[in-house]
Amino acid sequence: MSESQNGGLQPIDYIENRTFDEIPIGASATIVRRLTKEDIELFAIVSGDINPAHLDDAYAAANLFHHVVAHGMWGGALISAVLGTELPGPGAIYLKQGLNFHRPVGVGDTVTVTVTAREKRAAQHVIVFECTCVNQLGVLVISGTAEVIAPTERVRVARAQLPEIQLRRHDSYNRLIEACASHPPMPTAIVHPCDAASLGAAVEAARAGLIVPVLVGPEAKIRAVADAEQWDISDFRLVATPHSHAAAAEAVRLTRAGEVAALMKGSLHTDELMHEVTSGTLGLRTERRLSHVFIMDIPTYPKPLMITDAAININPSLEDKRDICQNAIDLALALGVVLPKVAILSAVETVTMKLPSTLDAAALCKMAERGQIRGGLIDGPLAFDNAIDAAAAAAKGIVSQVAGNPDILVVPDLEAGNMLAKQLSFLAGADAAGIVLGARVPIILTSRADSLRTRMASCAVAVILVAAKGGRK
Repeated sequence: MSESQNGGLQPIDYIENRTFDEIPIGASATIVRRLTKEDIELFAIVSGDINPAHLDDAYAAANLFHHVVAHGMWGGALISAVLGTELPGPGAIYLKQGLNFHRPVGVGDTVTVTVTAREKRAAQHVIVFECTCVNQLGVLVISGTAEVIAPTERVRVARAQLPEIQLRRHDSYNRLIEACASHPPMPTAIVHPCDAASLGAAVEAARAGLIVPVLVGPEAKIRAVADAEQWDISDFRLVATPHSHAAAAEAVRLTRAGEVAALMKGSLHTDELMHEVTSGTLGLRTERRLSHVFIMDIPTYPKPLMITDAAININPSLEDKRDICQNAIDLALALGVVLPKVAILSAVETVTMKLPSTLDAAALCKMAERGQIRGGLIDGPLAFDNAIDAAAAAAKGIVSQVAGNPDILVVPDLEAGNMLAKQLSFLAGADAAGIVLGARVPIILTSRADSLRTRMASCAVAVILVAAKGGRK
C-alpha cells in the first residue's frame, strides 16, 4: 500500500509479465492513446529532434512523408510500450523492429495499438509479433513486426509512478512582442551598455523592430563589446560619455529634449540611473510617485501577473501605495486588461493593528471606492494563498471578485516583493519583465540575471505603454 495525498492508503498498481511458454500463437494485447501537441513537444525535448517537419503542423502538411515519419515515431514508441508492459511485459528484451508508415497521425487522433504473437522460436525464446496501429476511423496508419526475447520466469513489479511533467510555456511574452508589430520602433536610450547582456538586448530588440537604440556611454567600451560579439552597431546612434554617471545624466537630457521615448538600463547600478531620473528640475519626475512593476510570465498561472513594487520603494507610505496601485492599473489597462483585479497583499486577510500593511490595504480599498484610485477592482488585505487561489479563499470564507484571479499583486514593501518575484522566477520557472512607471517616460529596468527573452518583453511593454499614451502613432 502507498500513502495518498490526503493521508489515506491506496492500492499499489502492479504489472505482470507472461513467459515464453505462456504465450500461444495468436495472443494479443492492445493499448489506446490520443496524440497531443504536448506528446510531440516532449518527444522533441527527449530526442533533441527539433525538425520543423515534426513540430510544425503547417510545415508537416506540405511534407507528408516527414509528417508520417515524425508522428510514426510516436506510434513506434507505443508499440514498444505494449511489448514492455503488457505482452510479454517486464523482462522482455527488444531485438528488432520493422515498421511501415501508411498514413499520417495528427494531433488529436486516437490510435489503437495491437501486438499479436505470430511466430515462436523456442531455442532462443524469441517471439515475433505482428504490430498494427489503427486510427479512430479504423484506418491502418502503421504496420510491421517486432522481435523480442520473452522472459522465462514470471515477474510482478509495481508500476512506476512517473513524475507529472508540465511544459514551460511563455506565450504571454510572445503575445506582448507580437502586439508591437503595429507600432513603429521606439527611440530608446540604452544607458551605459558596456556588457554583452545589455548591448545584446538592444541589438536584438532593434532586429525585432521594437526599438531604435541610442547608445549612451563610453564609446570605446561599447565598441569593444560589439567587436567581441561581432555585432554590427554602425546604424545605431552613439552618444559618447566618459563614465556611467555621465551616461545616466545624458540619457535623461535626451529624454527631456524629446529625442528618445524610453530609457533602458545597461550595465550600471540602478541607483545611478534613478538618481538622475529623480533629480530635481532636471530629472523626469511627474506628480506620481515612481514605482516598479514586474510583469511575470508564470507557467502555472493562466495570464500575466504583475507584482509591484519590488525594486524602487523600500517602505512605501499609504500615499505611495496609492500611486503604486494606480501606476500598475494604468499599465494593465494599456496592455489590454479591461478591468484589472488588484490584490493588496499582507500576511493575513483580516485587518489588525498588529500588521500596519492590513490597515493600508483597507484604506486603499476605501480610496478606490471614493475614486482616489481609478480603473481597477481592488481588494485586501489578502494573504498570498487566498489572493492567488480561489479554493484557499473559499476555505477562509472570503467572498471577493479579486481573490483567485488577480492581475496585480501589491506587496507591503520592497523586501516582500523582491523575495516573491525571485521565488517565482527560481522555483516556479517564471520570467520577470520589469519596468519603472510614474516618470515622463517608461524606464526599462533590467537585471544581469535577465534572459534575452525577458529583456525583449520589457522593451515590448514599454512600446505598448508609450503607444497607449499617445506618444507614438
